Amino acid sequence: MFLFIFSLISTPPPERVPIKTHLSAYNEEKVLLAIKFELDRGGKVFYVLPRIKGLEEVKEFLEKSFPDVDIALAHGKQYSKQLEKTMENFAQGETKILICTNIVESGLDIQDANTIIIQDVHQFGLAQLYQLRGRVGRADKEAHAHLYYPDKSLLSDQALERLTALEECRDLGQGFQLAERDMGIRGFGNIFGEQQTGDVGNVGIDLFFEMLFESLSKVEDHRLISIPYQTVQLDINITSHLPSEYINYLENPMEIINEAEKAAEKDIWSLMQFTENLRRQYGKEPRSMEILLKKLYVKRMAADLGIIRIYTSGKMVGMTTNMSRKVFQLITESMISDIHRNSLVFEKNQIKAELLLELPREQLLNWIFQCLAELHASLPALVKY
Repeated sequence: MFLFIFSLISTPPPERVPIKTHLSAYNEEKVLLAIKFELDRGGKVFYVLPRIKGLEEVKEFLEKSFPDVDIALAHGKQYSKQLEKTMENFAQGETKILICTNIVESGLDIQDANTIIIQDVHQFGLAQLYQLRGRVGRADKEAHAHLYYPDKSLLSDQALERLTALEECRDLGQGFQLAERDMGIRGFGNIFGEQQTGDVGNVGIDLFFEMLFESLSKVEDHRLISIPYQTVQLDINITSHLPSEYINYLENPMEIINEAEKAAEKDIWSLMQFTENLRRQYGKEPRSMEILLKKLYVKRMAADLGIIRIYTSGKMVGMTTNMSRKVFQLITESMISDIHRNSLVFEKNQIKAELLLELPREQLLNWIFQCLAELHASLPALVKY
């Protein structure tokens, strides 16, 4: 038996003021009053919705009520530079109201944003709501979190319990107590898989084996079969000619390029090791060599993901794959960022993404590289199955 010592931090930072949490049915007049209150005292407002779909509608509504106030949108389908610029404008005070998804739930510390409005609050998890509420009250000014649900009669018992718990655990330093309440509401996890619900204590030996065989029968659906590197088709018309000065600088350019191909054919780690050695010996590669390496990385990651062909048509990026819909869901659910996750759609044996603009070839390669890198980083989630 082992004894572990742990500590519980229940003391908030000095001068931090508790966030006032207001839970009620959605009412336009209440929303406008809450925003006006914050703007009148020189602050800024987060307005959070669970889906991208309703953001524009809310923006139109608020622009009619506050015509002289700069209002912006932030969500995961925006390009990273556009999103970064939006957040920068909000942090610097150019934008006063930020209408967004839960993309803002972590990593932001904006001192003068002291009101957050969360619409359709029943569609968020308790941990998400706790994180979102923590976006305000970062300074010594009293902050307000307004949580709105459409109609109490439409809420499930669990949704009501979650909202009540959040409203009651409003004091500073109560994060652990809230986590305990959340665990009590959801249960302590499934025996198999990553679902965080279930009554494990109530499972007897017969039911346990029944669940075991049921889970084992699903393993085949969760398999991801990689394909040989050489069979991946990259149908993007982008060339990567090495500049003569770089070729002259390399001791044996053709041998180095062949080594890069061999490393990519072996596995992703060999390719990463090759890239590191190349940079250590010759310094940072020129852009044309970078393009060549990115094409190798794209093909290698595609092979690991069971993606047979990558192609484009206008603003659409398509990937022909042997993975099942279930595997696609498991991988995308494990992606840390929602920037690429929200743009990917699975149709039959195709993964597709509709971009906002038709990108130049080099930028398109960068987008595909980043997208596959996120998918590839999520592969360890499948090991649990």
